[in-house]
Amino acid sequence: LHDYAREHVIFCLIPAFFIAGAIEVFVSDQSVMRYLGPKAPKPVAYGVASVSGTILAVCSCTILPLFAGIYKMGAGLGPATTFLYSGPAINVLAIILSARVLGLDIGFARAFGAIVASIFIGLSMAAIFRRSDEARLGEMAAQADTGEGRPLWQTVVFMATLVLILIFGTWGRGVGLWQYIFEIKWYLTSIMAAVLGVELWAFYKIRAGYLIALGEAVLIVALISPRAEFPYMVGVVGLSFILFFSGGEAKEWFESSYILARQILPILFLGVLFAGFFLGRPGGEEGIISSKYVASLVGGNSIFSNLFASVVGALMYFATLTEVPILQGLMHSGMGMGPALSLLLAGPAVSLPNMLVIRSVMGTRKTLVYVALVVVFATISGTIFGMIEG
Repeated sequence: LHDYAREHVIFCLIPAFFIAGAIEVFVSDQSVMRYLGPKAPKPVAYGVASVSGTILAVCSCTILPLFAGIYKMGAGLGPATTFLYSGPAINVLAIILSARVLGLDIGFARAFGAIVASIFIGLSMAAIFRRSDEARLGEMAAQADTGEGRPLWQTVVFMATLVLILIFGTWGRGVGLWQYIFEIKWYLTSIMAAVLGVELWAFYKIRAGYLIALGEAVLIVALISPRAEFPYMVGVVGLSFILFFSGGEAKEWFESSYILARQILPILFLGVLFAGFFLGRPGGEEGIISSKYVASLVGGNSIFSNLFASVVGALMYFATLTEVPILQGLMHSGMGMGPALSLLLAGPAVSLPNMLVIRSVMGTRKTLVYVALVVVFATISGTIFGMIEG
């Protein structure tokens, strides 16, 4: 739990909560419903939702605040669950790493399967819960804010800056250009944080003196401390105080982010604790259920092997990109190609902590159906892929 908090809460979840809070406060209901609502053209809604993950190198838990944000803002259940699946399942870094380490065939199968799965799952959820979702969206449409607000370009630029802070702050090691970006990621994150400060002053009328003082404090801590999380947290805490005491939209943004964090984090930590207890820590200590025992059950390409891999993947928590080295070890232990793809399609997208939080957002029935669809599609895809690979 300590490792999870240090590695993922600070650099992944905290910026994700701020992004989700910004969506709720600064993005109009009409904008969300125009592109992701029930009246949006299906190719647009599902297209936008399914490819969103290509730029977000996030895990199944980091995606939750973003999913909760767009769902509460009026996104249809179908596009929202497509986004929920695609966010952690489809990102460029994971696809490239899968292809390089596990082979081009499984890398391509993962990319193709994840895109198809996200759309299939979203369309299925929309069809199964059509009536209840129409009722929910009807109530939201009646309460929607029709005010003009600020220019759209300001909101787009502001949201893009927040997303880039999340992307650069969580950038992992790689080769070539990816490794170079990793080596300078904190410089890039700092530049985007400075840009965010300018935007807060220009767009939201936050006092420049407060922002400059915060920047100086972060710089001093960065020069003193060799660990990135310390200046990062100084920036987060300082920004939170500035937003809270500035009032208006700034205070609303902080409060919205805080409410989401208060709703999600306790359940998330509980889920991580249980997942670690039973299944161990990826790349670390074993849990009650040994990984060798798991590997012995996923050899070959039987339907049971694929189903077992999908279920275990759905329960286990994988941090961003860690599924690839873990899967490499399992394949060396005898895991079949089909079950490997099944685990790749189910594992990064859902986890026990993820399920607990989803239940708090959209209820037990929808959560059970969503998880079942992920497991079924991953099992079928793995079985077909295993047959093709022979």
